[in-house]
Amino acid sequence: MTDAAALPGQPRGVVASGRATARAVNVLAPNPSPMTLDGTNTWVLAEPDSRLAVVVDPGPLDEGHLAHVIDTVERSGRRVALTLLTHGHADHAEGAKRFAELTGTKVRALDPSLRLGDEGLAAGDVVELEGLELRVVPTPGHTSDSLSFHLPADRAVLTGDTVLGRGTTMVAHPDGRLGDYLDSLRRLRSLTVDDGVHTVLPGHGPVLDDAQGAVEYYLAHRAHRLAQVETAVESGCRTAEDVVAQVYADVDRSLWPAAELSVRAQLEYLREHGLV
Repeated sequence: MTDAAALPGQPRGVVASGRATARAVNVLAPNPSPMTLDGTNTWVLAEPDSRLAVVVDPGPLDEGHLAHVIDTVERSGRRVALTLLTHGHADHAEGAKRFAELTGTKVRALDPSLRLGDEGLAAGDVVELEGLELRVVPTPGHTSDSLSFHLPADRAVLTGDTVLGRGTTMVAHPDGRLGDYLDSLRRLRSLTVDDGVHTVLPGHGPVLDDAQGAVEYYLAHRAHRLAQVETAVESGCRTAEDVVAQVYADVDRSLWPAAELSVRAQLEYLREHGLV
């Protein structure tokens, strides 16, 4: 979901498939929409001299897209060795089972129901493949199973839907929780400050070259929206729908259902902290 203008470090222009860093190539899925922006970014990761690749978020169940991902890997002289998921939303994960069948790979995810194979993913895990190193960073909030992947060699982080390349994301209440989401943003900010991460490889939208600026923007945006929701309640709004109509009046109405989920998460957060 997007309800804001350009983010810090955001390039202009249409998002397209192609190389983003020395180790990351984007294959854009053909599923554009107000919710998915230009489409889902499927990430192919590999060391420059490796014969094996990791694919993050195969995307929707679209045979053409899955074939395109495989072709992209094979044209680089590699084969897919492992599939990872940032979270279980269909635009990221629906094609994972079919992709695993086509490539003969296992699928690793936080949610056991999404896994194919014995191994999952958890905080502190390090995925290693022929020199490639990915550090698993728990970033719940958008969903309870959301993960990010720190790619230290490229000073980059794959954020799924936790940070988008354009606009802001939703907190998918009731599974997503605002307190968790704010903690996740702070965790990502620590990566930018303490670990030198400067590039965001998002699940949707363009690559961001100012990771710290983007995360700071998200934190400020969330604080601003929370204050607006609190004010709306104080002014007499009694339902999430009423709050959306007041706070998100300048947002495309096609995004209001997603905004309502975020508002419900914000109202829950305000109640938990005794603010409404």
